[in-house]
Amino acid sequence: MTDVMEKPVAKQADVTVDKDKGKLKKVLIICSKGKLEDVYAALVMANGALMEGIEAKMFFTFFGLDAITKKKADHLHTATVGNPNFVPEMPTILAGLPGFEAFASYMMKKEMDKLDMPHVTEFIQMIDAGGGEIYACKLAADMFHLKKEDFLDEVKEIITVGDMYALAEGEGTQIIFI
Repeated sequence: MTDVMEKPVAKQADVTVDKDKGKLKKVLIICSKGKLEDVYAALVMANGALMEGIEAKMFFTFFGLDAITKKKADHLHTATVGNPNFVPEMPTILAGLPGFEAFASYMMKKEMDKLDMPHVTEFIQMIDAGGGEIYACKLAADMFHLKKEDFLDEVKEIITVGDMYALAEGEGTQIIFI
């Protein structure tokens, strides 16, 4: 008969596991472009984050300001020239013909309407209503001579780049640049 020695079982220490550690908690989306496809990419990501319970802040700079400017927000165009994926079979020269960008934008908006996608201003209102925050870049606003009254009502403030980085503070934040 073999004697089996058993080791005493060590008591397991009380360990508190932070289930939220490493989890995405906040996104800061920087939109620097004013073309329809770029602005919608930013808006869809911000809205999607909010729907997933993730805090969303948006910072619009340079030509991205068009998306939050009262006069331009619902009149954005899609890029045709310099966009190799627009219609790969089409010669690039056609994309530069007068009226082609307006036609392409019309067609893109028509397809978006079929999917019941909200227009830019409506999307921004939804993001604001969902708790998202929308900011304009002070440097770009100054360059383009824009004031607070030029922006949609949902724009919380015109802020500096330093202020924008402060919005990203905290664990679990990702910065997305478009």
